[in-house]
Amino acid sequence: MSLEILAVDDSRTMREMIRLALEPAGFTVHTADDGVHGVEVLEGKMPDAIITDINMPRMDGFEFISAVRTQEDHRATPILVLTTEAAPELKIRARTAGATGWIVKPFDPAKLIKALQMVAG
Repeated sequence: MSLEILAVDDSRTMREMIRLALEPAGFTVHTADDGVHGVEVLEGKMPDAIITDINMPRMDGFEFISAVRTQEDHRATPILVLTTEAAPELKIRARTAGATGWIVKPFDPAKLIKALQMVAG
């Protein structure tokens, strides 16, 4: 089963780490360097899941999640937040915006793969 993922993170290193973790497991990974770029990349794409950071320039993760959820095609697309943040109030805010799950960096590649397969499979 090949899943298509959109990874949105302002860190090039983190985008590459996600790609290196997922591609060998058969995922197709598209990347965007912030929320504004993420919304642009989503046009015409139907990823099986989206991974987003919270702290990004131009449009943060909360705004990005809200923007994705306003689009008819992506209302049900699973969104995993991958961030260094662990505060409960931020998790609640992300879930309220429409996030499906929360993973704290640094991430375990096997756990990320398993989480994506659970939400998108």
